[in-house]
Amino acid sequence: MKTKFSHVNIISNDWRKLADFYIRVFDCKPKPPERDLSGKWVDTLTDLSNAKIKGMHLLLPGYDIDGPTLEIFEYNENIRNTGKKINVEGFGHIAFAVEDVEQKLNLLLENGGSVVGKLIDAEIDGVGKITVVYAKDIEGNIIEIQKWE
Repeated sequence: MKTKFSHVNIISNDWRKLADFYIRVFDCKPKPPERDLSGKWVDTLTDLSNAKIKGMHLLLPGYDIDGPTLEIFEYNENIRNTGKKINVEGFGHIAFAVEDVEQKLNLLLENGGSVVGKLIDAEIDGVGKITVVYAKDIEGNIIEIQKWE
C-alpha cells in the first residue's frame, strides 16, 4: 500500500483571516472549494454534536495542484488553546524554506505575526549551515522560517 502526505490542519478562531495571512506571507494559494461541513457524518467523524466546520485548503508553496496543503478550519465551537509554546507536546510548528529569512520574517511581522526567539545562523554537523528563526502567525501557531546552505 502506497502512502502519500496529504495535509496539516490548523484549527482557527477566524479561518478567513488566518488563511489570508498564509497567502500574503508564505505565498500559499487557495485550493477550492471552501469547506462548509456539517451533518451526521461530521458528528460521527469528530465525536461532537452538531459540529459545523468551515474553512479551506491552501496549496503549499513549491507544489502543484496535487501537492500537500495547509487545511485551515474553524468549528462552530472551538476550544481555546492558551498554551502555545515552542516545547509543548503535540503539534510543534510548520516550517517554510525561503530565500531570505530576514525579509520573510519582516513580512510576517508586518502582517501581524510575532517572533519567538532570535534569528540565528548555525552550523549543524553533517547537515550544513542554517539561517533560522521561530515566529508565530496571527493566532499564535509556531512557524519556522529557514534557509539551508
